[in-house]
Amino acid sequence: MRPEEAEALLDDRRRQIDDVDRRIVGLLNDRARIVETIGDIKQKAQLRVYEPKREDLVFANVVSSNGGPLKGDALRRIYERIIDEMRTLQRDRMSASPPEER
Repeated sequence: MRPEEAEALLDDRRRQIDDVDRRIVGLLNDRARIVETIGDIKQKAQLRVYEPKREDLVFANVVSSNGGPLKGDALRRIYERIIDEMRTLQRDRMSASPPEER
């Protein structure tokens, strides 16, 4: 393969990655909006943000639906970070204003 052919192929794959990344950002924001509503419910019911059993269910769901090539432990690490950020979002939202103001 000539260098210019390789560059053309790489450019195409990078455009594909950019498209996937934009879709991931959209999905993460969809998830965050749902997490905000969950935070509102938890605040009204005076429930804690951190629910380790629920997080274990999320990890199990993600790993069981994995078809590769990412390994389950890699997905778990990714989701640990996602969940951590979602927990922060919930806490920040819950401390920002009472639920009746939303």
